Amino acid sequence: MSTAVQENRNTVRPPESSEPEKTVVRHWRTAIIFTVLALVTLLVCAISAADDTVVFRLSETRDTIRLGDVALGSRVTGWVLAVVAICMAAVAWTAGSKGRKVPWWCTAVFWAAFVIAMLVWAVSHADSNSLSLPGLLGGSLTLAVPLIFGSMSGLLCERSGVVNIAIEGQLLFGAFSAAVAGSVSHNAWVGLLAAMLGAVLVSLVLAVFSIKYLVNQVIVGVVVNVLVSGLTGFLYSTVLSRSNVGLNAPDHLPDYAVPVLSKIPVIGPVLFDQSVIVYLMYGVVFLIWYCLTRTRWGLRTRAVGEHPKAADTLGVNVNRLRFWNVLVAGAVAGMGGAFFTLVSVSSFNKDMTAGQGYIALAALIFGRWRPFGALFAALLFGFATNLQSVLSLLGTTVPSQFLAMLPYLVTIAAVTGLVGRSRGPAASGVPYVKE
Repeated sequence: MSTAVQENRNTVRPPESSEPEKTVVRHWRTAIIFTVLALVTLLVCAISAADDTVVFRLSETRDTIRLGDVALGSRVTGWVLAVVAICMAAVAWTAGSKGRKVPWWCTAVFWAAFVIAMLVWAVSHADSNSLSLPGLLGGSLTLAVPLIFGSMSGLLCERSGVVNIAIEGQLLFGAFSAAVAGSVSHNAWVGLLAAMLGAVLVSLVLAVFSIKYLVNQVIVGVVVNVLVSGLTGFLYSTVLSRSNVGLNAPDHLPDYAVPVLSKIPVIGPVLFDQSVIVYLMYGVVFLIWYCLTRTRWGLRTRAVGEHPKAADTLGVNVNRLRFWNVLVAGAVAGMGGAFFTLVSVSSFNKDMTAGQGYIALAALIFGRWRPFGALFAALLFGFATNLQSVLSLLGTTVPSQFLAMLPYLVTIAAVTGLVGRSRGPAASGVPYVKE
């Protein structure tokens, strides 16, 4: 008996399972957004749709290869796309209930269905039920070019820890410098170089006060924007608008059509029959992406933007790197400013950037501080702005006030986190003082 008790006391029982229960984090934001917009699509584009035919032209008369027009019944198309949107919303709810992210293909299909449905509905309510897709896409790209340059400028600054609110001032002073230098020299390339140098001067003010003297970066950016707006407005009123020596009549940068590629239907004329500054934009975006992700400079820039003290301990001169990045960002923004006076119009006008620097900043946030993300976000804003103009020309019955709000509604949706939570560089906006 005693032996059995002793054995029972010495027996080691296996412990009960101590593995912590897995907590499933459910994300409902995307599912809710998809559901609301799917219901809007159902009510507006399907149930309330007019029984008309909408024609989308895929080619222009000057195109070498011409495609036939696409005719869509507005009501049938609305119902089909509404069903697609509802199915994608169901996929989003399923993914959210399992704690998974919504698949990228689901997001792409939903937004494509929503945009096409709204486009068909808007065109069906216009005086002319015909729309040129190459014209719509080409105009969207044109309007997005300064936004892309501006967002790349903000990217270079913020990934290194400096908030660049002064994008508006950089674009505006770049446009002014390009107009004056291009007019005096009668050379658009000189105007482009002057735009880059002018924007670098604006960046120099931002860098000196925010990095050297540790002034609040947001306040410095706002002050710089007001300063440039007042200075260029004064010079325009007193010098350019009253000048008889041609100080505000710059030449245009040339257009180039890339052989073979420009002949591709629909996208060829849009992407490869453009001004030279558009091709520069392609190169700038790719170069920034490559340098940020594949070079030592990019690694140091990202380290300085996330944890400057750790970068300093590894021998990186934090403030010097930030200073030079801000100047390079100014040169990039200057090319966007040159677009206004050397491509878009033939002269400088007071406050002609019209707040596009702030929209470029929103595109940067929308794109999650990534080069290609900011690129696509800027293209979205350009599309919204151009769609407003196109629908107005077609004579749509959609209220003009709503069309005027469209680009800014997209901007508000981006900066308020409607597209998802995004986190900028941890040290962005925080001055660094070496201990």
